[in-house]
Amino acid sequence: MESAAAGTPDGYTIGREITDVGADVVAAGGPVVPALTGRFRLRAVDPTGDDPAMLVSWFARPHLVETWEQEWSEAKWRADSTHRLAGDYSRPLIVSLDGTEIGYVELYRPARDEIARLYPVDPYDMGIHIATADPALTGRGVMSGWLAELAQALFDADSRCRRVVLEPDARNSRVRRALTRHGWTDAGEFDVRPDRRIALHILGRTPADVPQL
Repeated sequence: MESAAAGTPDGYTIGREITDVGADVVAAGGPVVPALTGRFRLRAVDPTGDDPAMLVSWFARPHLVETWEQEWSEAKWRADSTHRLAGDYSRPLIVSLDGTEIGYVELYRPARDEIARLYPVDPYDMGIHIATADPALTGRGVMSGWLAELAQALFDADSRCRRVVLEPDARNSRVRRALTRHGWTDAGEFDVRPDRRIALHILGRTPADVPQL
C-alpha cells in the first residue's frame, strides 16, 4: 500500500503521507482514537513489545499478502508504528473482539494523505484502513458492520468530524458491496498511483456532508 516519498525528520517515510500541509490541517492535530466499550476494543500498537512480531505473522497470511503487500520485517514494523505514533498523520492500532486480537487498524487524517487530492477534504475528516488477521471473520459482515460502528464512534468523539472515508482496492467488489449496505456512499474509482486503483467510500455525519464528485 506504500509508495516512494521524501524524507521526514525521523528518517522514516510513508509514501502516501503528505507532509507539506496548511495551517488549518496542522491545527486539526492527529487522528482521534475513540474509547470503545462494546465487544470490539482498540489499543495502540506497541513498537517496543511483541506487536511487531505479531504483525509480521499476520501480514504473511495469504489473504493479507494479496491485499496489503506489506510482508515487512519486525524492524520495519517498529519503525513504521513509531513514526505514526510520533506524528499527526496516522495512529496504528490493534483491534480485538471479545478479548481476542483479530486485526490491525490505522486511523488517519485524509488531509495528510494522498486521497486529499480526490475530494474536497476537511482537516477534521477521518480515514480508516483495516486488515483482518483472521480470515474466518471475512465475508461474514462482521467487520463491515463494525466499521460503521467505528465511524459513529469517531463522530461521537469529535463533533468537528464531518465525514469518515474508506478506500478499498477497486477490484474488491465484496467489500464495496458490504460498505454500501452499511450506509457508505461509493464515490467512484480513482487511480491514486499507476499501480493502485481505489474505490472511495464516504460516510457523512449527515447526508449533506457527503460531497458530490
